[in-house]
Amino acid sequence: MTNKGALAGITVLDLSRLLPGPFCSTILADHGARVIAIEDRRFASEAGINAAVYRNKEHMTLNLKTETGRKIFLKMAQQADIILEGFRPGVTQRLGVDYDAVSMINPKIIYCSITGYGQTGPYRNTAGHDVNYLSVAGVLDLIGVKDGSPCIPGIQIADMAGGALYAVIGVLTALHARKTTGRGQYIDISMTDGSFSLLTLVLSLTRLTGRPVTRSDSFLSHRYACYHVYETADHRYLSVGAVENRFWKNLCDYFGVPEYTPLQYDDSRRQEIFDFMERRFRQKTLAQWEQELENMDICWGPVRTVDEALTSPLFKAREMVIEIHDKKGAVSTGLGIPVKLSDTPGSVRTPPPEFGENTKDILMSFGYSEENIKEWEASGVI
Repeated sequence: MTNKGALAGITVLDLSRLLPGPFCSTILADHGARVIAIEDRRFASEAGINAAVYRNKEHMTLNLKTETGRKIFLKMAQQADIILEGFRPGVTQRLGVDYDAVSMINPKIIYCSITGYGQTGPYRNTAGHDVNYLSVAGVLDLIGVKDGSPCIPGIQIADMAGGALYAVIGVLTALHARKTTGRGQYIDISMTDGSFSLLTLVLSLTRLTGRPVTRSDSFLSHRYACYHVYETADHRYLSVGAVENRFWKNLCDYFGVPEYTPLQYDDSRRQEIFDFMERRFRQKTLAQWEQELENMDICWGPVRTVDEALTSPLFKAREMVIEIHDKKGAVSTGLGIPVKLSDTPGSVRTPPPEFGENTKDILMSFGYSEENIKEWEASGVI
């Protein structure tokens, strides 16, 4: 029997757009859930901006601002397990498709809202994007060069780690709880809350050292030579993460400076050790260091470009770089599935659909006729 994934039999209606919600539902789809992405046709011009998060999904158009569109959605919701949405607070209530409306006809529904600042609190109606959520959460202030301005990271930490991943956790937790209670529930995910929760170790370090963690000047952010990024002779970089003294000792012994081993966190000699390490790492290219340090037990790594990571033997071996074949036979590079289950592994089964591609098939699977569909196409419902 072919494995269909751990979430086979679960139906998700995804009203969200852009990145946080669609990334959440991609994870669910990768593990076998039927995910139906629902968007208004007015967003068709934006299709393809982030097509990768629509793999393994079906896509349909539906105008929830019409009474017919709302009724169609509610009929679909009767047979769904999970609903995801990413509107501002209050929008789903105005549309008549909020948790209260759906749970009245489907008490088992798990309804997850992903917003910037949550459904409650003084920021609930404030617009924002990833950089704003990181800013408000205190995370952005920790990213960047000491005495310089905060730097916007090259990936969307709040959207993905603060929002999407916590939404997945919430949904799976609620699915488990439903087995006991027989009821679904509402999940309020704030990307700012999620980002704020990433400060766990920062608070612990503050209590431990008695001083606040600041940008590029903390135990795990450039304050000491054992946890730093070094430039090489060819102006590339490598990272050293020799936190434990045994790893630091191996590096010091390699460079012939065993006297630095006990001075790992000595603030009075900190700059001296930095200067030494920087001089030494600038003496060879990154490729040379990869050969030199290949078997060294010191916790280090080359700073790869994205292109280099995509061709890395590591990610090929881990099946994290995959080929995705679209319906026209074109091949593109995709990212694999990081959660590797032994008995019910996830899989990439279908490429991202075209905008609205599955509208007719989806509606027919929920009992609507071709005549209904033609009528709704003409009237702008779908």
